[in-house]
Amino acid sequence: MDKNINFTLKVWRQNGPQAEGHFDTFQMKDIPTDTSFLEMLDILNEQLIEANKEPFVFDHDCREGICGMCSLYINGHPHGPAQGGTTCQLYMRSFNDGDTITVEPWRSAAFPVIKDCMVNRSAFDEIMAAGGYITVRTGAAQDANAIPIPKDKADEAMDCASCIGCGACVAACKNGSAMLFVSSKISQFALLPQGRVEAARRAKSMVAKMEELGFGNCTNTRACEAECPKNETVANIARLNREFIKAKLND
Repeated sequence: MDKNINFTLKVWRQNGPQAEGHFDTFQMKDIPTDTSFLEMLDILNEQLIEANKEPFVFDHDCREGICGMCSLYINGHPHGPAQGGTTCQLYMRSFNDGDTITVEPWRSAAFPVIKDCMVNRSAFDEIMAAGGYITVRTGAAQDANAIPIPKDKADEAMDCASCIGCGACVAACKNGSAMLFVSSKISQFALLPQGRVEAARRAKSMVAKMEELGFGNCTNTRACEAECPKNETVANIARLNREFIKAKLND
């Protein structure tokens, strides 16, 4: 049965990457538990606007768990306490009356704060531009049986491709590593014959770009795997390491 809850909401406020940030605290009253987390933040902003105060800035787009834009760090977890979902899929029924809810941005040197909890994640776009594609003719679609692919490989590649690039893996990692994201994107090609032609160049260029942009090293704590809203696995990181080592040995 749905009910209303009251809670304390602490949100991070920051005017830019070089500005000093702070928490603002609000008392939220009579919020229905069937309200989504982002709808709750909309309610907060409506109240702030009515009081002639500056609204809280956060990122969002599809609100369907597809785009990965809703990058909020909630009570010590990327996307909040529920596993296997994004912030926009989180509902207030996951919290209790009287709770204190703390909302922060992704904290990574590679994801500078734009405003409050909106961060610049264009570093992921740069990594993809470095090699996250295949250069093949993309005209008329081929017959489905033209390139035989074992179903288990096709299924695994599709699982890797489900990574939405939200950056939760980076936010969860104590070193701010992007290895789970990069390895998922490399794996989706490495598992398919279409991606093997440029496999060596892809592994080297994407890893080099990741390091250039200031992401940290992987220390195998598996926090990224635990917090990933699309359940990407560290098996992808093992595959990335194999692809990278093979590429370097063939130089």
